[in-house]
Amino acid sequence: MAARGKSVAFARIRAEVIRLVALIPAGQFTTYGSIAIHMNVIARHVATVLSHLTPEESAALPWHRVVAANARISPNMPPESARKQRRLLKAEGLRIDKEGFIQDADDHFHNVGVRRDIRWSEG
Repeated sequence: MAARGKSVAFARIRAEVIRLVALIPAGQFTTYGSIAIHMNVIARHVATVLSHLTPEESAALPWHRVVAANARISPNMPPESARKQRRLLKAEGLRIDKEGFIQDADDHFHNVGVRRDIRWSEG
């Protein structure tokens, strides 16, 4: 039964990550950590959700607007995905240096919100 509780909690976390990412306006970005703090989870949960999107979700969701800490395209991302993320962010007017850092980050940062007191498990 514990495994079922985990999968229910993960489904709820996944749905909320997708909802929050969909709200990031074009030309802005946020970080895995910012979403995680808002949701009261760890950044890895957010990264895991985004790295396992279906092709349909990936096409519909602005996943490229979520970057690593310090406004950087994640160095852990597969190179093809990182190139696509860079291209999509540039198309929205963001400038990115050769190391993957978004320039003038404060001008483009999307604040997800303050930490919410959420318990993701049912029990």
